[in-house]
Amino acid sequence: MNEYQDSAKQYDLFKATGNYNTVAFVEKILGLAGEAGETADKIKKILRDKDGIICEEDKIEIVKELGDVLWYIASISRYLGVPLEEVARTNLEKLEGRRKNNLLHGEGDNR
Repeated sequence: MNEYQDSAKQYDLFKATGNYNTVAFVEKILGLAGEAGETADKIKKILRDKDGIICEEDKIEIVKELGDVLWYIASISRYLGVPLEEVARTNLEKLEGRRKNNLLHGEGDNR
């Protein structure tokens, strides 16, 4: 994942500065929201127009959108100075803690 994160930075039109009150950082946050929305929209249209049946072409298009989501996550993490592997590991540790405590269902990050 860190290799992906390092390779992905070559496609960033901005430079990470460590200042989070910049167009560069905010652009990444808005980009993530936009790409996640595009992914959701593709699924919505499959549910609406195709009775939820995903064909191979749909999968290809969804994978492209998920790749864009991944790029923005990798970029935001890089701007924060956090390796992408650490983001993934932290998420798995959080989920494992929830599973052990039978808290996979529910609300809130710290359950």
